[in-house]
Amino acid sequence: MSDLPGVVVTGVSGRMGQMLVRMVAESERVHLTGAIERPDHPWVGRDVGEAMGGAGLGVTVESDPLESFARARAVIDFTAPAATVEYAGYAAQARLAHIIGTTGLSDTDLAAISAAARHAAIMRAGNMSLGLNMLLGVVRQVAASLDDSYDIEIVEAHHRHKVDAPSGTALMLGEAAAEGRGISLSAMSDRGRDGLTGAREPGHIGFAAVRGGDIIGSHQVIFAGDGERITLSHDASDRSLFARGALRAALWAMDQKPGEYDMSDVLGL
Repeated sequence: MSDLPGVVVTGVSGRMGQMLVRMVAESERVHLTGAIERPDHPWVGRDVGEAMGGAGLGVTVESDPLESFARARAVIDFTAPAATVEYAGYAAQARLAHIIGTTGLSDTDLAAISAAARHAAIMRAGNMSLGLNMLLGVVRQVAASLDDSYDIEIVEAHHRHKVDAPSGTALMLGEAAAEGRGISLSAMSDRGRDGLTGAREPGHIGFAAVRGGDIIGSHQVIFAGDGERITLSHDASDRSLFARGALRAALWAMDQKPGEYDMSDVLGL
């Protein structure tokens, strides 16, 4: 039994799940204590390392998270909204840190996660890269400095398999811009344009989504004024940067009191 703090990874068959399993297994600061998949998944009952096509890691893929959560200090969760809400309840019972990278969460989902955060530290972010979280601060500052004669448009691109739009990262950028402007994003956002839409509404924040190929993640925030345009951008070329950020968040959140946190807390921004 390792003396290092234990980490559980959910959704281990997915791309992020497998990357997180490898990163946690190779870490010198934590050890892998659990690997979770949905009950009907063919990996359940197998060694997670062997199921991934490599050497065994001594951790069996389970469908019931209760036992593995009880053995851990943190769970890293990049799955789907319904699963994340369920895991938040289990994490609250076990009093372990819950690191959430799941996107597409509804207001109802977020309310359930907030309730769970009364009993456990929950760190949730639509993007866990250091560079992107630095960009959020820049976007907030530029939006605060420019009046609404500069139109704000957010353009994001992801791989063909992504199921939600706008991306969680695009919404984070939109929230940063809205905070800078002192407005409500929900009241001042344009999520889709098709047909005869009329002129652009002054002060609104627009979103456009591109889906195709194997694009990991590309985001642009455009401040378009009369006679000039400012473009702030971030491009991810390696999905492992999200896994590194999630592991850093897990190490940080293990020592925090119950509550809701984001990457700006983790990074001291």
